[in-house]
Amino acid sequence: MSAVSELEEGARSVARRAGPAVVAIGRGPRGSGVVIGAGQVLTNAHNLRDRTTSVTFADGRTVQARVAGVDPDGDLAVLAVETGDAGPLAWGHPGEVASGSLVYAVARGRGGLRTTFGLVTGTGQEFRGPRGRRIRGSLEHSAPLARGSSGGPVLDGEGRLLALNTRRLGEGFYSALPADESFRARVEALAAGDAPAPRRLGLVLAPAGVARRLRRAVGLPDRDGLLVRDVEADGPGARAGLRIGDLLVEADGRALDDADVLHDVLEALGEGASLNLVVVRGTEELNFSVSFAEPE
Repeated sequence: MSAVSELEEGARSVARRAGPAVVAIGRGPRGSGVVIGAGQVLTNAHNLRDRTTSVTFADGRTVQARVAGVDPDGDLAVLAVETGDAGPLAWGHPGEVASGSLVYAVARGRGGLRTTFGLVTGTGQEFRGPRGRRIRGSLEHSAPLARGSSGGPVLDGEGRLLALNTRRLGEGFYSALPADESFRARVEALAAGDAPAPRRLGLVLAPAGVARRLRRAVGLPDRDGLLVRDVEADGPGARAGLRIGDLLVEADGRALDDADVLHDVLEALGEGASLNLVVVRGTEELNFSVSFAEPE
């Protein structure tokens, strides 16, 4: 059998094995999804529009689902829906995948099932999620995908789930979330209704470049930091005494020249810990301690 024939047969085999578990999400459709268990469909959070959404299965059934759990920052959602005879995909081993590995991508669109193949072009990559948060550790591949394919699976030759397609990179490449042990634990938690609750300061922040321009406009000296544009009433930032116009320059000893640094510091905080901020107000440097405990 020639190499081309092997690829063709591999794609047909993957489509037969995985096709029944791949679904369309929403009207259009907006995206794809994959059955991961009885009554459970996994997709990207950005494919949702509200707390319910329609799911179309391989047999043509369209069923209204509800959101069991959603992680907007990590761009994952688990839907609770009657999956009928659609069995779940088996989990693959993304840790064994390297650059140059052959992978298959499957999606369900308006015209039915689409199956393509490509090569892994990078591992341990990063991209921005729908809320602008940095998502690390992604798998990058070259399998061609049409619009509406996000939330569909990346598969190995046995039809096992290696990753979840999430973001088109342009130039024919796609980023996918590897279905490693950490990913599976997050999915299990979402399926159980345990959605993550990231720490929030309750602030609208402008990035460092915008902060510098605005400070120059009012005659203040340059200083790298994140500028407070708005403060949520009764949020942690407001309770700590932060105000519109404050410049956050340091968080727990780390310089805030990038919003990602603040996100990293917040994620690293222990349970019950407070955040120590150095803030420039006008030309005065001040120290604040932000507590995330709910007020009594």
